[in-house]
Amino acid sequence: MPLDPTKHADWQVAEAAEANMKKVYQLGEELGLDKNELLPHGHYVAKLDFKSILNRLNRKTDGKYINVTAITPTPLGEGKSTTTMGLTQGLGKRGKNVIAAIRQPSGGPTMNIKGSAAGGGLSQCIPLTPFSLGLTGDINAIINAHNLAMVALTSRMQHEFNYDDERLERKKLKRLNIDPRNVEMKWIMDFCAQALRDIIIGIGGKSDGFMMNSGFAIAVSSEIMAILAVSRDLKDMRERMGRIVVAYDKSGKPVTTEDLEVAGAMTAWMVEALNPNLMQSIEGQPVLVHAGPFANIAIGQSSIIADRVGLKLGEYHITESGFGADIGFEKFWNLKCRFSGLKPNASVIVSTIRALKCHGGAPIPVPGRRMPEEYKGENVEWVEKGCKNLIHHIRTVKKAGINPVVCINAFHTDTDNEIKTVRRLAESAGARVALSRHWQFGGDGALELADAVIDACNEPNDFRFLYELSTPLRERIDKIAKEVYGADGVEYSSDALAKAKRMEEDPDISTLGTCMVKTHLSLSDNPNMKGVPKGWKLAIRDILTYKGAGFVVPVAGAIKLMPGTASDPAYRRVDVDVETGKVKGLF
Repeated sequence: MPLDPTKHADWQVAEAAEANMKKVYQLGEELGLDKNELLPHGHYVAKLDFKSILNRLNRKTDGKYINVTAITPTPLGEGKSTTTMGLTQGLGKRGKNVIAAIRQPSGGPTMNIKGSAAGGGLSQCIPLTPFSLGLTGDINAIINAHNLAMVALTSRMQHEFNYDDERLERKKLKRLNIDPRNVEMKWIMDFCAQALRDIIIGIGGKSDGFMMNSGFAIAVSSEIMAILAVSRDLKDMRERMGRIVVAYDKSGKPVTTEDLEVAGAMTAWMVEALNPNLMQSIEGQPVLVHAGPFANIAIGQSSIIADRVGLKLGEYHITESGFGADIGFEKFWNLKCRFSGLKPNASVIVSTIRALKCHGGAPIPVPGRRMPEEYKGENVEWVEKGCKNLIHHIRTVKKAGINPVVCINAFHTDTDNEIKTVRRLAESAGARVALSRHWQFGGDGALELADAVIDACNEPNDFRFLYELSTPLRERIDKIAKEVYGADGVEYSSDALAKAKRMEEDPDISTLGTCMVKTHLSLSDNPNMKGVPKGWKLAIRDILTYKGAGFVVPVAGAIKLMPGTASDPAYRRVDVDVETGKVKGLF
């Protein structure tokens, strides 16, 4: 019998469930994989030879394609990964051949305040420890590939500074004239390290490198993670790697990884990472884990490769997008689906009474502190006011022509009157609504949700993009700001405006997609503005070029690409049983 999640921590529930896990060989057999398509990493985790699978099943009809997104979350999150697992288990209980695709957790939030994103309660991806602590090394490969580009850049700058043209020629090096004030990339690591956001490198003598301002971002914000998410195969990845803009020369011309002659070596680090990882839900359904989180500062999607594999192997394939529909779903809609050519059949919008109360006027929860007492009692007025945020996200999904299903991710403190209010308002906005208790009861608690998703998938839809790539960059940003965020318009810093104008005149950049960077805690660029803010303009302070991934990255508000570690981080409670080697305390 599984442990009761109301009485045990998530890691304890996961550890108990792991005693009855299927071995990857059984999972592979149930999926109909050929033996050589399964690449085991131990008994319970494997990589999949996606190329062989897709070639073999090329003529097979795709399954139903379902996206999981959410309302604007509180700082505690609203349970998208838990709901993805619960829906997968619920469809399994209904006898459906179902596969999920979720994103690999970053070490930053795992060791900080958000946890590992395996789900929770009786709706988790297992085994929890390898999932949370590096898995098969994909993020490590990204770190090495990315930082190799920085090694190539900084060493070239040092040699160009120290060598004359004749010596450079003897070394078979072309002078690139890199502008140290116009370097696009930073170093990366997979922790939240605010002390490394801005640093000076090259301090010492001329043999110690070129001295300049630099810094670190978190690993999953790397353009290489975005490339992993959107690549279709190794050839596509190699071409994208060579287009990465690392810096600009003194005349303003981009300097790429191909110019630095490092793109091939970077791709070499990523060959194995291109294969998606196979794990399982607590109830034994297959789960593909590939690409990374943080849709607020990255694309934040499970990979196109994982989705293509899941759609060929399953009757239903569920894929997760990061944070709320204004961020993760918008990028799924206008970037991922554009790159993949895949069209979703339905989208699930995860909502909690807790978050609706927050958007309706309740005190904002603070991670690491006790939930405010106001959340424990019934308050229909707060819920009703907060539903304006939910309705905004329903309208966003409907703009894509997709059938929305609102999942009320139930907590034991939710009351019947509060749930009825959400159901009434969401249905009046044109969404199906399902109450789901998957956290407490697993697949049995998600049957209403599974049935609603099946119904939504059986209805035709009219999927369409918000903008065409021929639309000028600033018009695109304006459209996203107004139609997805609810802003009155856009304001640019002088630097961002100059970049936008230059990009619009560059044919190699003007038709790239648009990947917004914005706080996930509000529809606006101010995390403290809850509900559906009115009378504001989106402040764009910078625009980055991710030419390899295929998009430009407007940066809104004060958000950072390197998060900070809180005063009470999760690592304080993580430890190892020295007798068994089992890790405890992960969540």
